[in-house]
Amino acid sequence: MATSADYPPYEFVETAGGTEEIVGFDVDIARYIATELGYELEITNMDFNGLIPALQAGRADVVMAGMTPTEERKQNVDFSEIYYEAKNMLVFPASDNITGVEDLAGKTLGVQLGSIQEGLGNDLVAATPSITISPLNRINEIVQELKSGRINVAIIEDTVAAGFLANNPDLKAVEIADEEASGSAVAFPKGSERVEDFNRVLAEMKSSGMMEELILKWFGDGEG
Repeated sequence: MATSADYPPYEFVETAGGTEEIVGFDVDIARYIATELGYELEITNMDFNGLIPALQAGRADVVMAGMTPTEERKQNVDFSEIYYEAKNMLVFPASDNITGVEDLAGKTLGVQLGSIQEGLGNDLVAATPSITISPLNRINEIVQELKSGRINVAIIEDTVAAGFLANNPDLKAVEIADEEASGSAVAFPKGSERVEDFNRVLAEMKSSGMMEELILKWFGDGEG
């Protein structure tokens, strides 16, 4: 499994006792599925924009990284059913008065390279050409750029933004309104025979209540 472990609570690197371990919501799901299907799970960490090329090149069998199954991505990889839905937020310094996308004219907008948030940012630029996009590899880089003033605002998924907002009281966020909910799914190489098996276990996890338990464990208050 390939992932981009900079996206808490989906996947992140936890350092405890001098060792580094990739943990998170996606990792718990992947470990359960691997156990159910009799696989041994090996996790590789890389930048988000390298995940689909890794599948295409045969360097990974699956990707779990809070990835949304967009029409563009479906041309290159296959996806499981969506296992979690979330919304996007505008994150900005608390000193700024941003109430929504209508306030982004003339601002520099940070997004994660290769993410659905980058696509959303490009849509905003198409509507308001005075917005400048600043694509960065990792979410913590985006937060640092925000805090240093090199970008004005960022688009980050709500569950991920929550953790950064809790640790950075100098930042604020507002939900991007009237946007279709974006969901996360498992990505596979085109034609992978694993999709059906993964969908079966994901459905079992939902019906048994295990998925809701993991959502509560990692997101605290369930979906929404």
